[in-house]
Amino acid sequence: MRLVILDNYDLASEWAAKYICNRIIQFKPGQDRYFTLGLPTGSTPLGCYKKLIEYHKNGDLSFKYVKTFNMDEYVGLPRNHPESYHSYMWNNFFKHIDIDPNNAHILDGNAADLQAECDAFEKKIKEAGGIDLFVGGIGPDGHIAFNEPGSSLVSRTRLKTLAMDTILASAKYFDGDLSKVPTMALTVGVGTVMDAREVMLMVFQVMILITGAHKAFALYKAIEEGVNHMWTVSAFQQHPRTIFVCDEDATLELRVKTVKYFKVHHPRCSPLTSITHVKIVEKNVPDEQTG
Repeated sequence: MRLVILDNYDLASEWAAKYICNRIIQFKPGQDRYFTLGLPTGSTPLGCYKKLIEYHKNGDLSFKYVKTFNMDEYVGLPRNHPESYHSYMWNNFFKHIDIDPNNAHILDGNAADLQAECDAFEKKIKEAGGIDLFVGGIGPDGHIAFNEPGSSLVSRTRLKTLAMDTILASAKYFDGDLSKVPTMALTVGVGTVMDAREVMLMVFQVMILITGAHKAFALYKAIEEGVNHMWTVSAFQQHPRTIFVCDEDATLELRVKTVKYFKVHHPRCSPLTSITHVKIVEKNVPDEQTG
């Protein structure tokens, strides 16, 4: 497990975006080899998405051979509603990059059979070869996606009733009117994200983005206490390759020695890799050294 601590939200977002960019490019995706990315919504990843768009527009990154799977979607909210996660992803990310719309997978909260929709989503992930990098954010109560406190740590994609704390936190996106906030959602399970240990190590990395003092206690529960289904993010202590990315404010509840340890041993990300750089390196390396 790694904990990467940056000075502020902007730097944490840039680190996360740079890491995602490097992973995609170093994977060398192609027509018969897609990179599969799990994605979150909410306010936390917006800075990361903006940097990824910047890398794409600068010619450093392409999503042509990338498949994405989003974590969740509200039930009963029209797809074109401004607060649906379909709208969020297309407005904040997908329409600004070169991803094939057929490769951007988001749960349908208006499906006639919601359980069948969840089962089909799991099947699509498996058919894609599993998730290479699942990026997620957490709530102040330590939930990841809509896996609310008390959720099974081996859960799969399913229908969930939202906790009142989640509904209250979401009200700001619905004019502060609780009656407008959906009370149910479709969500990937904790087990879905943890699949690296279940299905041939298909999930190679999990990256959790945590920013802001209001999430400091959740980070403490995730890092310094034991695995607990009341804090679902704590399950990722058991994932072989988890990265927690946070800003300074999010470390306020951590012990000083914990913060010092991770700052010394996991300082920064490697420089940004670009498509152009990879092509130049490959061109200049003799064939016998390229394996």
